[in-house]
Amino acid sequence: MDYKTKAATATPIRLVSQKVRDYGELVKFKLSLTVVYSAIMAYLIAATGDVDWLEVLILSVGGFCVAGAANALNQVLERDFDKLMKRTANRPLATGRMTVSDAVMAAGVLSIIGLMLLATFNPWASFFGVIALLSYAFLYTPMKRISPSAVAVGALPGALPMLIGCVAFQGELTSLALALFMLQFFWQFPHFGAISWLGFEDYQKAGFKFVVDKDGKQDRNIGLQAIFYALCLIPVGLMPYFTAVTGVISGILVTFMAVAYAWFGWNLYRKNDRKAALQLMFFSFFIYHWH
Repeated sequence: MDYKTKAATATPIRLVSQKVRDYGELVKFKLSLTVVYSAIMAYLIAATGDVDWLEVLILSVGGFCVAGAANALNQVLERDFDKLMKRTANRPLATGRMTVSDAVMAAGVLSIIGLMLLATFNPWASFFGVIALLSYAFLYTPMKRISPSAVAVGALPGALPMLIGCVAFQGELTSLALALFMLQFFWQFPHFGAISWLGFEDYQKAGFKFVVDKDGKQDRNIGLQAIFYALCLIPVGLMPYFTAVTGVISGILVTFMAVAYAWFGWNLYRKNDRKAALQLMFFSFFIYHWH
């Protein structure tokens, strides 16, 4: 039974429930929440004295709306490719449960609301929100089918929530804001390396070039790249210590986590198997929530 037949026989409550789930999937609800989490953590790290929880709420809603708009535009542009991959084949645009015009309308409304809310803090927060939205939807999305350098391009909007959260409180670019941005930026390479290793076959079907394939298989150099970028976290993580923003314990912990992250990259390079890729991915989640 196709979607139109199911819709014709569904109850109104079921139709509304499906519509809500579709919009949640359009904005990638869980992924957008991680964006909000990053922005809030950066805001709280930068905050001095009492925290204005109304501002935290505004930042949360604004960040979620901008992330949701970027994700919606991403799915509009990739709807034909989503049909080719198992993990994305059931998305609302790929199945036809939602029209392109509805998705674009949702993205437009969310972007306006989100950027207006970020602008209530200062021009910096709104400016970086615009950069995140445009770079994710119109640079990262098309580049995925062109070159593995799309990972580096995608790491920019992926790290901007930390920068946005920090400047929302501080009102200017500071060494702390740049350090938080770079931590998130470099963290993403081993993380997406593991994901691209695990989803290699699916990505190939859709023509995405996240990784350079070697004889039709995952390239073990993904592990070497993960080591390099994990170790980049050490000097970046020590920047707040050398600028007297954080203490020595924080510097030691960052160094330890970065070395452990690099070890999981080395493990993937040595074994080049699914288990090692999963271990790297799960540790990336751990280190993300820790930092």
